[in-house]
Amino acid sequence: MAEKTQTEKLEREYTIPLRTEWIKVPRYKRANKAVRAIKEFLAKHMKVENRDLNKVKVDKLLNEMVWTRGIKHPPTKIKVKAVKENGVVKVESYELSENLKFKKLKAEKLNKQAEEISSKKKAVKDKLVEEASAQKAELEDKSSGEKKEESEKKIAAVEAGKATEKENAKKSKHETKAKTPVANVQQRKALQR
Repeated sequence: MAEKTQTEKLEREYTIPLRTEWIKVPRYKRANKAVRAIKEFLAKHMKVENRDLNKVKVDKLLNEMVWTRGIKHPPTKIKVKAVKENGVVKVESYELSENLKFKKLKAEKLNKQAEEISSKKKAVKDKLVEEASAQKAELEDKSSGEKKEESEKKIAAVEAGKATEKENAKKSKHETKAKTPVANVQQRKALQR
């Protein structure tokens, strides 16, 4: 028999009946049971090995969709899209409500902005590295006597800065902060009869 490769991608859409499952538990556990029912249903139908629920990953927005009406009133059925890759099933909602669509778009926009910022930071970092390498090459071109003098000056400046930082830290550690005087608040007198 030919063994299936683990890189196959299996994508399916299901309408999962939840009421039959969450009706079996107390009201205060219904939404939890609904999420667990989604995982159990998909573990069965997507043929997850040993029906391991840890291999079924529920999308954040799908979870919010189950919980939107609270713990006592989860939806009676839900339409989902499931994708199985490398033995792990990822589930997301097929149809989102308006609020969740807005949240998803907002999250995507924030991710895009974060990627742009990180790319800008990388560009600045690369530029600084190039400048530093240019300065290093320039210093190598100078005579060895000048190099020693400059490096000694830099080292002396750094050591002096560290020494002053230590002194300031010691002083601030041992100084007591002056207590601010509390305004004289007139004490409340007992009511006279």
